[in-house]
Amino acid sequence: MNRPLKLGIAGLGTVGVGLLQLLAEHGPRLARSVGRDIEVAGVSARSRGKKRAAPLEGIPWFDDAERLAQDASIDVLVELIGGEEGVAKAAVEAALRAGKPVVTANKALLARHGTELAVLAERRGVALNFEAAVAGGIPVIKTLREALAGNQIRRVYGILNGTCNYILTQMQEEHRSFGDVLAEAQAKGYAEADPTFDIDGFDTAHKLSLLTSLAFGTRVAFDEIDVEGIRTITQSDIEAADDLGYRIKLLGVALQTESGIEQRVHPAMVPKHSAIAEISGVTNCVAIDGDFCGNLLLAGAGAGAKATASAVASDILDIARGDNPPPFGVPAAKLEPYRRARLGQHQGAYYVRLSVYDRPGAMANVAGRMGERGVSLESIVQRRPPGARPGIDARPKLGAPTTVILITHETTEEAMRGALDAIHRDGQVDEKPQMIRIEPL
Repeated sequence: MNRPLKLGIAGLGTVGVGLLQLLAEHGPRLARSVGRDIEVAGVSARSRGKKRAAPLEGIPWFDDAERLAQDASIDVLVELIGGEEGVAKAAVEAALRAGKPVVTANKALLARHGTELAVLAERRGVALNFEAAVAGGIPVIKTLREALAGNQIRRVYGILNGTCNYILTQMQEEHRSFGDVLAEAQAKGYAEADPTFDIDGFDTAHKLSLLTSLAFGTRVAFDEIDVEGIRTITQSDIEAADDLGYRIKLLGVALQTESGIEQRVHPAMVPKHSAIAEISGVTNCVAIDGDFCGNLLLAGAGAGAKATASAVASDILDIARGDNPPPFGVPAAKLEPYRRARLGQHQGAYYVRLSVYDRPGAMANVAGRMGERGVSLESIVQRRPPGARPGIDARPKLGAPTTVILITHETTEEAMRGALDAIHRDGQVDEKPQMIRIEPL
């Protein structure tokens, strides 16, 4: 058997501890599969005295993750610190410059610096592996980079954030408000005390930027993504979607168009009969459309100690075997400059919720503004307030706002936003209109 592969693990949070547990439990079997032992030769974390549910006895401790990355006793740096700058970035760069392969679960770091880090890794002839950075235990990185390398990918999309999917699922199944379910998610540990990163769509956008680069061979372009979160989704939207035959999901979508690549993160209505509509709770999924493979859907645990540690271990085993593909599927020098699709040219049908003042001419104004921009309406429905009794108090008092749901025929986002901005300016609605894309899938 070859000499052991020695790991330096920077970061001993949930995933770091999960990895130590996995190596302790499956070490002999992993050694047989790759022909060499895998040993932890050093660890680093912010707190040395914190109690951790993992064996650390006899493992050298480094107070400085960058020094761990450079130390001659380790062969591979496993970066599980997180964050797009600071200690994580310094440690990864130090390891690559020292000619050491890196395994990371850090989607924020890669979304900001992925192309530059890939260039550095390839110059030094070492691996930069990040299966755990997207969708936890779902092997989507290797699927795109290796298994589907013979395909021209046309579209990649999915549910990439378990926190948002849990919130939307609970709102749907238990008829509860966004704020109520968010508080429960925080209490259960599914959402952070500051949930902005998740519910405003940035976590999904980080992951989507990596999938886009792998799918289309472009440089990572996180700043080119149109991002909307789920803060504005109400129980009224959930109920209307259900009545119309849809479920609301936060999607990350990337596709190739004639004018460039379209990357977007936003709530979307997906048909109830679609496979993606059935993805519930904290589960993630990624759908891939290829010209030869057809349509694939990968689903599973998108986060958590075990699922993410599983993905990290997979990358470590590849390095132990000597596998070293380009991080983004093609050599970094061959990655194409990112060319963004023309803004507002996305076409599709839209759901719109308006709180319209019940007074003469209000709906005529709404319809007129839509017509001015060539937006054709498929249906207009006035909805009763929650708890209203049919035929008794379904209709509000004259002049009071009433909820109106519009479904459009296919149109452009540019036309929709222009029409809704005009409606809002006209003063016929008492709050900003809600617009949700309808994804046919």
